Formats: sequence, C-alpha cells, structure tokens
Amino acid sequence: MDIEKTTPMNFIEDVIYDDLKSGRIKNVAMRFPPEPNGRLHIGHAKAACFNFTTAQKFGGKCNLRFDDTNPVKEDADFCDQILYDIRWLGFEPAGVYYASDYFEYMRDCAVLLIKKGLAYVDDCTPEQIRLLRGTLTEAGKESPSRNRSVKDNLALFDRMQSGKVPDGGMVLRAKIDMASPNMNMRDPVIYRVLHAPHHRTGDKWCVYPMYDFAHPLEDAVEKITHSCCSLEFEDHRPLYDWVVNNCDIKDKPHQYEFARLGITDTVVSKRYLKQFVDEGFVDGWDDPRMPTLSGLRRRGVPAHAIVAFCNEVGLAKSVSTVDAAQLNDCIRDELNATAKRYMVVPDPVELDIVNLDSDYEQFIEVTEGGEYSVPHRTPVDPETRSTPVVTRKIRLTPRLYVNREDFMADPPKGYHRLVPDGLARLKNSFIVRCVGFDTDADGKVVKIRCEKTDEVKAKGVIQWIDRDTAADIKINYLSALVPDGEGDFIDRVNRDSLRVGTAKAESGVSALQVGEGVQFFRIGYFARDAKNEDSFNSVVELKSSYAVKSKQ
Repeated sequence: MDIEKTTPMNFIEDVIYDDLKSGRIKNVAMRFPPEPNGRLHIGHAKAACFNFTTAQKFGGKCNLRFDDTNPVKEDADFCDQILYDIRWLGFEPAGVYYASDYFEYMRDCAVLLIKKGLAYVDDCTPEQIRLLRGTLTEAGKESPSRNRSVKDNLALFDRMQSGKVPDGGMVLRAKIDMASPNMNMRDPVIYRVLHAPHHRTGDKWCVYPMYDFAHPLEDAVEKITHSCCSLEFEDHRPLYDWVVNNCDIKDKPHQYEFARLGITDTVVSKRYLKQFVDEGFVDGWDDPRMPTLSGLRRRGVPAHAIVAFCNEVGLAKSVSTVDAAQLNDCIRDELNATAKRYMVVPDPVELDIVNLDSDYEQFIEVTEGGEYSVPHRTPVDPETRSTPVVTRKIRLTPRLYVNREDFMADPPKGYHRLVPDGLARLKNSFIVRCVGFDTDADGKVVKIRCEKTDEVKAKGVIQWIDRDTAADIKINYLSALVPDGEGDFIDRVNRDSLRVGTAKAESGVSALQVGEGVQFFRIGYFARDAKNEDSFNSVVELKSSYAVKSKQ
C-alpha cells in the first residue's frame, strides 16, 4: 500500500504510520484476544472495531485469538458466540487462534527461563507469597524458594506437570526484582497447578500459564506487530517486554494501551454482567437490557450502528465516559434509514365510522422511502443517500382502533387531535368528524363515533388499526438496567427496567422477521424479540437527546 496516502487518526495509528514509513515493520499484524468466559459487550466492540479496522486501513491483518488459559471459567460455547459476534459486526478474522494452541511452546519457554536461572518453583502458600510481595511503599522479600538450583527447579516443574501436586501446591515464578516499584515485576507467578479439564485439550494439562506470561508469547508466535490493549495493562507492559526479551524471541511484538469505553447508565464489566446472569436479574447473556452484543442484537440494535458509534468515539489515552445518548443517536440514524414504518395503537379504543356501510372495505397503498430528511452516519446507499422504497397495503373498514390519547372529550388549548364535533385525518386516508362517544360507569371512553367527511383540511392526524385484522402484540419497554449513581451495581439494579405492555398493530407486523428494526409511528423504534416472537423490544426513542447536548 502507499503509506503516504494514509492519514493517521489517533496516537496508535501515528505509531503504525511511523513504523511502516521507517521500515521497522513491513506489514501490520494485529489481534483481538477476548477471554471466552462470557459474551462480548459494547466495550469489547470498541476494541474489536479498532483492531480490525486499523489493520485493514494499513493493509494488514487482524487475528481473533481466544485467551483460554483458565479452564475453570471458559468453554467452547463462549468461543462460538464470540466468533459469531465478530462476524455480525462485519469483520472476518485473518485467522482464528487459541492460547491453548501454544501450550507446549509456552511450557518450553518456561523451561528455558528455568535453565537461564530466571524462573523458580515456589512451594509457599498463596497467602505467604502475597505477604512477601510487599506493598506500594515497601519492597517485597525474597521467597525461601528463590535460590533453588536449576536442577531442582526443573525437577519440581516436572512434578507440577505430572499431576502429583495439588491445586495451589506450587507455582512457577519469574525471577525479576522483589524491590521493583512496579508490583507486577516482583517475581510474578507465570504458571500454576490447576486440575480442571480444558474445553479443547481435555485432561492433557494440569499446569496453565498466567495471562501476563501467555499474552506476549502468543503475540510473538503470531508475529503481531502492534499488540493493543486497555489502559489497565499499562503497568504490565514492563513484564510483557521482560518475557519477550528473555524467551529468545526474534520478532519482538510491542504493546500499546488505550482507554476503555465507559458509557453512562451502562455496566461494562464482565464480572458484573455474569453476576446479573447467575443471580437471575436477567434471563441470560442475550437479555435485551444487557450491553452484550448478543443482548443488543436481540434488542434490535443494528451492527452498523455499533460500528459507527465505536468509530465516532475513537481512541483516547485517558479514561472518559461517553453519553449513552450518543449510542442511541447512532442507532436512531441507522434505523431511520432502514426501518419500515407501521401504525400501532398501545392503548386502543374502538372507533366506528357510522356513515359507511358495514361491508365497506378499502385497501390503502402506502409507499415509504426516498431521500433522507436528516444526515446519517450509515446511509443505505452512500451515492443516492436514499432509504429503501417500501410499498404495502393496509385495510380500512368502518371498525377501527385508535389510540386513547388521540381523543379528548374536554381538550386543553392547543390540542389538535380528535375532539367532539372536531375534525382529524386518519393517517394516509380521509378526514372524519367526531359525532359522539360512549363511556363506561367510571367515565372512561369506550367507543368513539365518527362520520367520514369531504373536508380537505384538518389540523390533527391520528393513526388507526382495522379492528377485524388487527394483530395483538406485546411491547417490551426497556430502560437502563443499572442507572448511574452511588453504591454497588447490584444495589442499583432497576427492577422496572423491563415493562411489558400490549398493543394493537397492523396485520403486516406479524410478517416482520426476528430482530428486524421497525418504526411504530409516534412511539419509537422496535424489533421482534428472538425468544418471544409475539413481543417487540423497544430499541430507541424517536427523538435524540444527544444532538441538543452536543451543541451546548
């Protein structure tokens, strides 16, 4: 590629640009390395989008690598779901790899460090090791095991691998500097004994590498040029470099850090998300209130909207929190460009057109689509900037449902919908005049009577549903599962984050596919739920709150 025609957009792209231009590297190689102990969430999406799009921008490759070094928490189902999510976002990995692919190589590197006198087996208890590490203000103390001979350490490491050592009985530690101001460099554990079957290797191994040891070795094997991770690993970079420099690695990878994605009213911690699942606060990892990609997908959020959001947010060196309204704005833009429109009545009341014959029937052809009325981040057709044109027919008879809020017997000033002796247009059809209404014993309106008129002007337009063919649907009104605030996440869980209502809808709503975004006029954007197909999840409201804030 012609590097001169590429414009860096962030500090890591600046590094990549300089590395290519100087000749330090010839080709860019990156990776996205999730641990398969849960499903990807919106924060992972930012990292995935950055790694895959940056590699593509510079003509390089990006691998998907599963960091499966802890068999107790990981399984194959999570791997399958993660790969599905990555492809759903629109990315195809150059290769799909597993840390477990390299277990023998990692073990050989550990043996090499022992032979160099740079690693030793420690049989102190975990509590003793913790106490000997010292504190942020006090240097650590050397373990009694630190000065064992190479021969003894090799024999003990073989014993660890033989299955004769119980969990926690021994660990292999790197021999670095117990007085280092960086706690990660105080003889960190690089291997531990763990008698647990692995989802890929079964019972072959009973020792497993720690992440800080495995990560640089995986990058080295795959010849990763720019290993990008979140900011909390910045203090781990000296250990990353130590492993690379002491394991006789020729093509040395480099680690770079960027800030994690924080979003208002959103928990992006896999530990807490797992707790929500395990304790039944949600009905699974794909609950539409969850910020997981599977949850967002079930809710009805388009993949393009997530990618657009991640690209907008960009990369930063310092931690910040993005307004959730910005994500909603991206979702709204995408759905405004692609969603079909249907009339839906959440609080129905009967309306009869009394001057039409009882067998009157009209099929109204409705055509939607055309030029955008507002700019969009992800246009369906970038050249014509036009939405898809959709034509459908809706049935109108004298027997309709209308929304209760579209009629008032005693309206306030400025109310422009249907009122006694007033006019209103039935959306996409003719104008009617209210000639009467019925109420129940509590004064609640139960039926409205209207006449078709020849009037051509009416201030109000109301939506309606044919009573004979109306579809009964449920609507899942979703709000933030854990709103921002003080205290523990669990204490702040919003028990009313899912409210279920019913509605009458056009019959065509029944043909919508699972996950297909649709606009219900004057209500919002919705999508059919994957687990309850008679239910529609609220995706995003019609109006943006982010655009107003961004201009302040």
